[in-house]
Amino acid sequence: MLENKEPTKTPLDSLGEFALIDHLTKSATTSLPSTVLGIGDDAAVLKHDGETIVSTDMLIEGIHFDLAFMPLKHLGYKAVVVNLSDIYAMGAQATQVLVSLAVSNRFPLEAVEELYAGIHLACKTYGVDLVGGDTTSSQQGLQLSVTALGTAPKTGAVLRSGASENDLLVVSGDIGGAYMGLQVLARENEVFKANPKHQPDLEPYSYLVERQLKPEARKDVISLLQDLKVRPTSMIDISDGLSSEVMHLCKQSEVGCRLYEDKIPLDPQFINVCEEFSLDSTTIALSGGEDYELLFTIKQGDFTKIKGNPNLTVIGHMTAKGTEPSLVTRAEEVIPLKAQGWKAF
Repeated sequence: MLENKEPTKTPLDSLGEFALIDHLTKSATTSLPSTVLGIGDDAAVLKHDGETIVSTDMLIEGIHFDLAFMPLKHLGYKAVVVNLSDIYAMGAQATQVLVSLAVSNRFPLEAVEELYAGIHLACKTYGVDLVGGDTTSSQQGLQLSVTALGTAPKTGAVLRSGASENDLLVVSGDIGGAYMGLQVLARENEVFKANPKHQPDLEPYSYLVERQLKPEARKDVISLLQDLKVRPTSMIDISDGLSSEVMHLCKQSEVGCRLYEDKIPLDPQFINVCEEFSLDSTTIALSGGEDYELLFTIKQGDFTKIKGNPNLTVIGHMTAKGTEPSLVTRAEEVIPLKAQGWKAF
């Protein structure tokens, strides 16, 4: 008879800091010409031509993620991807990442290995080099900090401040799925806590759950726009909700906008699950966040270049300086766009 063996749990303090770093990063190989020296010295050595783009972000257990339903491998992958998304939102190509980790003694070595498996997978998937970081102990929980670097195109980084009146407002992909994926996971977690024998059936929610647990940065959209010879006049990624990001573009570019409710791209599964939760799909799309799609503006003359492309949807246009950002409802009512707490009309 086969024995059910408990999974191996190796205490982190059995290795020590430097042995832990060596263990976790031994598979981190470098492949980019801009990486002169990666992990192994006091600092990495990079050589970028033109503008270097840098972004950093922190993920804190209990604030940004819940390990009750976030697998550690997915967390590692997501931590890298959300930072790469900021690089792509500048119209740039991501090149390197640095990862710093603070972890409590409740996590064995095997758990941290799972986390780094996700980190390495994201680096491989997006063609970036892991070139450094740090590990330290934490009094409680898990904290991740990722810094991403990239290179801007020869024409320069795409900023939030370049939109002009009459520019078209465009979004990639579809909106709101990540938030509803989180709602599904949170609901199933509450059911599990009440009945630990309960096995959730997540198949009907597979797309939404994946949008939450394993988001993808839109590197492909940057390449697509370059191939189409379309240079956005302004751009941002959708991490805090569509309405917030639209308002960021308006504020930085000193223009208003008209966002059309019936143009916002929504996945059918998202619409169905919003109905299941008795939530208004437009409200969630505007305020949900964590979609990591790209929101950008283009000149009207570039419309024919993107017309009919399944990856891109024109959802509105920018208006004159001094006008307020507005939502045009399906009933053709024009109402002020709000960053948070917007309620169905």
